[in-house]
Amino acid sequence: MSYVPDSDSEDELPPAWEERATNDGYVYYVNHHSKSTQWTHPRTGKIKKVAGELPMGWERKIEDNTGKVIFIDHNNKTTTYIDPRLAFAIEEVSPNIGEIRQRFDGSSTALQILHGRDLSGKMAIVTGCNAGIGYETAKSLAFHGCTVIMANRNEKATEEAIEKIGRERAHAARLLHFRPLDLCTLASCEQFSKMIKAEFKHIDYLILNAGVMGMPHTLTDDGLEITFQVNHLSHFHLTHLLNDLLDHTSRVVVLSSESHRFSNLKLEGLSEQSLSVSEAKYGSMMAYNNSKLCNVLFARELGKRWQNRGISVFACHPGNLVSTSLSRHWWLFRFFFALVRPFTKSLQQAASTTIYCAVAPELTGLTGVYLNNCFFCEPSQLSQNEEMSVKLWELSENMIKNILNQ
Repeated sequence: MSYVPDSDSEDELPPAWEERATNDGYVYYVNHHSKSTQWTHPRTGKIKKVAGELPMGWERKIEDNTGKVIFIDHNNKTTTYIDPRLAFAIEEVSPNIGEIRQRFDGSSTALQILHGRDLSGKMAIVTGCNAGIGYETAKSLAFHGCTVIMANRNEKATEEAIEKIGRERAHAARLLHFRPLDLCTLASCEQFSKMIKAEFKHIDYLILNAGVMGMPHTLTDDGLEITFQVNHLSHFHLTHLLNDLLDHTSRVVVLSSESHRFSNLKLEGLSEQSLSVSEAKYGSMMAYNNSKLCNVLFARELGKRWQNRGISVFACHPGNLVSTSLSRHWWLFRFFFALVRPFTKSLQQAASTTIYCAVAPELTGLTGVYLNNCFFCEPSQLSQNEEMSVKLWELSENMIKNILNQ
């Protein structure tokens, strides 16, 4: 196959690149030098689509002697390796946030957002979903036909949750499946990912919901402070382990919190010690705030690094002081949460922004953004610091490497 020389045309492919299209009409790009593929144009960064069907008189076949895909033009009795639909490829225009109309708000529920949606054939993984916001998220998706992997530590509690959902809608219970995941250990993340890869070929929605708050200083089996590992590092590792099952139709949703604005982490001095703090320097609420900043930084950096794959990544805030099991670790938190419960969101309302991030069609083409009350929200200035997100990424990778090499 020959390639055109480099040119000044923005849409012209660089040398050693080739344009191809999937059966469902998405254009992707092959780099023959690096033996890699990506969904975005190597020069423009745009995603293209073509009509789903071949023009009249064309046929797609596999060449017997080479196994390559060929296209036969029966009208002109010619054969080519080039998909004829590529001549009519159209760029998908990324939405402008300022032009997107807000359809839902803080009073909307997850089921209202999913009204009229058929998610049959879709697959979601939701971590920490036997109770609270994760439970409502899993339930809402299953109500609308989505297969949901409930990635939890407690099998008994998960089976009870599935049974409870089944009493509301029997068909939904059949779509919910427990798979063991303990975010206190990276080894469990590895076992979970192997199990999922053996069963499934594709993930539509990866929802990183699990979290802990108000914990006394506790070290995990991996030797890290538990709030940091559960809320950030294990989810970071899990996402990378499952990356082969994600593509341009997938979305990753990272549950953060407005608490990220009150983090005391700083770019100067950011280290493994400042992320997984010692007991002497530990404060349970600050550990939570810091982990939630890590969530926003991770989503932003992941969105940037995976943008050429067309994967959308979102961080979101579910709601303030929502009555969930997050407060179970300290009596003062339980008392305070019970006190404010009449004035905060219901669990269905708290799950709405997560569901909106996962399914809203107007978010297609966007990535790395932060949402609150089912709409865009500017996160803290620190969470938008590129040096901070890169440094957190590198520290996270190094911590994982050190643990796995022990």
